[in-house]
Amino acid sequence: MNFQQLRYVRETVRQGLNLTEAAKKLHTSQPGVSKQIRELENELGVEIFVRHGKRIIALTEPGKAVVEVVEHLLQEAENLKQIGREFRDQAAGTLTIATTHTQARYSLPKVVSAFKRRYPKVHLTLKQGNPPQLAEMVVAGEADIAIATEALDQYPKLLALPGYQWQHCVVVPEEHPLLGEKRVTLEMLAQYPIVTYDPAFAGRSHIDEAFQAQGLAPDIVLSAVDSDVIKTYVELGHGIGIIAAVAFDEKRDRHLRAVAAGHLFGTMTTRVAVRRGAALRGFAYVFIELFSPQLTRKLIDTALAGKSEMYEL
Repeated sequence: MNFQQLRYVRETVRQGLNLTEAAKKLHTSQPGVSKQIRELENELGVEIFVRHGKRIIALTEPGKAVVEVVEHLLQEAENLKQIGREFRDQAAGTLTIATTHTQARYSLPKVVSAFKRRYPKVHLTLKQGNPPQLAEMVVAGEADIAIATEALDQYPKLLALPGYQWQHCVVVPEEHPLLGEKRVTLEMLAQYPIVTYDPAFAGRSHIDEAFQAQGLAPDIVLSAVDSDVIKTYVELGHGIGIIAAVAFDEKRDRHLRAVAAGHLFGTMTTRVAVRRGAALRGFAYVFIELFSPQLTRKLIDTALAGKSEMYEL
C-alpha cells in the first residue's frame, strides 16, 4: 500500500468514477490508474469499486468505508507537510483564496494590500467562480479559503463561519423616477426591467423569494455574475439594477444613483469557509482575521475542533 494508490482512489471518486478524467488530473495513464487501484484492492482483500467490463460504475459497500479512510489519511499527510512548512518558514509559502467577483473586486482589495505588506514573501492567488465551485475547490484542496455569500454552509466537509453582513441596493440612471420615492416597494421595482445577479450569486435567491412572496413576477431582462456588468447595462438604459450595496461607489459610478433596498431583500451574510480537518498556515489565519476581525485564530480552531458548530454575527 502506498500514497500513490490512495491518491488514485480519491481522484477516481472525485472525477465521478471516470478513470480517464482521473488519469488526466493526475498526469498519468488510465491503465496505470486502473492497475494501481487493482493492486490496492488485492492487498486489502476487498473490491473498492463495482465494475461493468472495464468501466467503474459505483462504489462497493466496503469501498465507501475505504474512501472515507483514504480521505482522512491523505488529509493528515498534507497536514504533516503543512506543519513542516509552517515551522520551516512561517512568512513564506502560498495561499489560495476562492471567491466571487464581487468579493474580489469590492471586499478584498484592502485586505490583500494589508496582507501583502505583512507577508511579502507569500504568493497569493485569487480564484473566481460561482459559490458551489468555490466550495468544491476547498473540498478538493485546490484552495485554502473560500469567501462567498451563497452555498458554503451547505457543505458538511467545510467549516463556514460568518464574515460580514450586507444588504442590496437598487441602482438607476440619473433622474430616474424611483429617485423621487421616499421608500421604494417591490411593486414599484416590478414596473421596470431588472438587471441583477445570476441565480447562484450574491443573494439572488433572496431577491427571487421576496418577489414571489408578494405574488410578483419581475421582468429580469439580464442576469450576470459581475456587479460591474450589471451597472454597465443599467447605464446603457436596459433597466434598473439590483446589486450588493458594497458594489456601489459614488465616485466611480457617478452616472448612477443608489436607492436603499435592504428593507425589501433582507440582510445577507458573507461567509468564510475552510476544510474541516485541514491544517492552516499561520498566515491563513491572519488573512481571515484581516477580512473579518471577529474570526480570530482561537475562534477558528475551536470551531474546527468541533467544540462549537455555529457562530453568528
